Amino acid sequence: MAISFNEATLRLLDGRNYAVLATINPDGSPHTSAMWVGRDGDDLVFSTVEGRVKHRNMLRDPRVSVSVLDSADPENYVEFRGRVSMTPDPDRLLHIQLSHKYDADPGEDRPGAHRVVVRMVADKTAGHAA
Repeated sequence: MAISFNEATLRLLDGRNYAVLATINPDGSPHTSAMWVGRDGDDLVFSTVEGRVKHRNMLRDPRVSVSVLDSADPENYVEFRGRVSMTPDPDRLLHIQLSHKYDADPGEDRPGAHRVVVRMVADKTAGHAA
């Protein structure tokens, strides 16, 4: 069952943060990736390229964990656990939107790369958001 985020968690998600996505490899071991993360209501959203390890892992097993830490205060963090769904993002709109949040250059994807929006519905949280 999806959960609603409290105000402190919303501030953490909307502010400058670091995010780490954990997926499950075929052999059961974890795979982690640093990510730009945003939110759409109480869903976490991020972008990746089709065919990357994290994408293949999420297609096979949609259970993920995302840890989000405040860039100014790493003790201010929340870990989210839940499931993801993915939809095409042919114009890279989410990737570009998130790059603005982080004041970063979105860069160019390799020729022929196809981006997807990953939407996570959290069913559990842990940590301390201040």
